[in-house]
Amino acid sequence: MISQDMAALISAQINREFYSAYFYLALSAQAETMNLKGTAAWFMAKHGEELTHALKMYRYLIDQDAPVVLMGVAAPEAVTDGVLRIFERTLEHERTVTSSINTMLDHALTEKDHATAIFLQWFVTEQIEEEATVKDIVGRLRLFGDQGYGLLMIDNELAAMAKQVGKTAGATSGTAQ
Repeated sequence: MISQDMAALISAQINREFYSAYFYLALSAQAETMNLKGTAAWFMAKHGEELTHALKMYRYLIDQDAPVVLMGVAAPEAVTDGVLRIFERTLEHERTVTSSINTMLDHALTEKDHATAIFLQWFVTEQIEEEATVKDIVGRLRLFGDQGYGLLMIDNELAAMAKQVGKTAGATSGTAQ
């Protein structure tokens, strides 16, 4: 069984994961209004991933016989000043999530809660991948531009990536239960 403090940190992270899902849903809608179907699909796939993360943490608390405390989800701030800024804001968001995951892992290690530390390692690895992916997208937008043919090329790549994320999420969704 995990401590009340650890359970509270994980419950707060569940809220952050739901916020992340909401954030990505809003960015998907924004991309739709910009006629960027690939970008919208990529953000929608990220929305689904974040819900899976929240449910994975929910299941962990239940399995540890710890209380799950659900909180309200804040409305995400609108990001409307161009595709590059949308992805820069996405990178900032992912870095905030990484910091939160690291704080939880630090707490688990301080408490010598080995089960939770092992559980959180998956999220640490996931955040490395998340940040690297978004940094790559930001780099491409800076190199090729967020208008015209460069943007079309990136939008098409994001559409392909969204399909891959969907396949991966479908293959691993059973493990999140």
